[in-house]
Amino acid sequence: MGAEMLPPDRAGPDDVVLSWQGADVVAVRLPQLADSLDHILAALERKRGKPLAELDRKAKQEVVRILEARGAFSVRHGVETVASALGVSRFTVYNYLNREKGA
Repeated sequence: MGAEMLPPDRAGPDDVVLSWQGADVVAVRLPQLADSLDHILAALERKRGKPLAELDRKAKQEVVRILEARGAFSVRHGVETVASALGVSRFTVYNYLNREKGA
């Protein structure tokens, strides 16, 4: 998948910190490339414990913010892929993006 391993103290808010016997041992940073968009969407679903389409509006906006930070919308068909995963229209995804830029 192309993830990068980092010391836990260098983990960012979107990185996954792995622990062993109660101690943080490594942080994993997922790539920000389009090839991994499906993997990123699946990870976000696992993190939230349910399909992204079942999230409320606020949670969907947060997912769009995370994906924007990872560059998901700079790739071909990124908006369409995310809209499908969230169960919303492309127009709604663009509204979420514009909302973030205006905030």
